[in-house]
Amino acid sequence: MKPLILASSSPRRRDILESLGIQYRIEKAKYDEPRIAGLSPAELATLHARRKIETLIDANPRLKEQWVLAADTLISKNGTIYEKPETRTEARKMMNAFSGDTHEVITAIALRSPGDKPIETRLSVNAVTFAKLQVEQIDAYLDLKEWDGVAGGYRIQGKAAFFITKITGSWSGIVGLPIHLLYDILRASGYALPL
Repeated sequence: MKPLILASSSPRRRDILESLGIQYRIEKAKYDEPRIAGLSPAELATLHARRKIETLIDANPRLKEQWVLAADTLISKNGTIYEKPETRTEARKMMNAFSGDTHEVITAIALRSPGDKPIETRLSVNAVTFAKLQVEQIDAYLDLKEWDGVAGGYRIQGKAAFFITKITGSWSGIVGLPIHLLYDILRASGYALPL
């Protein structure tokens, strides 16, 4: 069985595939994830996951004969999408917005099977609740710089886990690659799995 082509350089997605014993090779898609007005966060995440595969295959037509997997994770609260903060000030605003409240973490996965089959998608929608945070807690967290380069300014598997009081849904979906949906989409495509 050929390895999956993972259209992502996310270390978390790599860790999940490795923990499951799924062989993969990284081919990062050169896709900028634009904001598109009129789409819900779930629709936008699904569109981004699909377009990562399309962009990658357009640039490398030889990949049409491979299984190509992509994912996109968005954080949303009351319809507002929280992207990667570019500054400490932006990260602080995000932590303040999440403090004492619940937000959604949405991960879309997309898979293109070998040949001319259409791209299949699955969607994981999860809720994360933060405790009410004190100013000094937010300052200490921001000092760690874990917020840099991640949607919403935190990783559930990092120090921000101290602040999380409840999750509803898939932990692996919040991390960035929902395991059960990955299993489902791979089985449906005919990809050989150990079970």
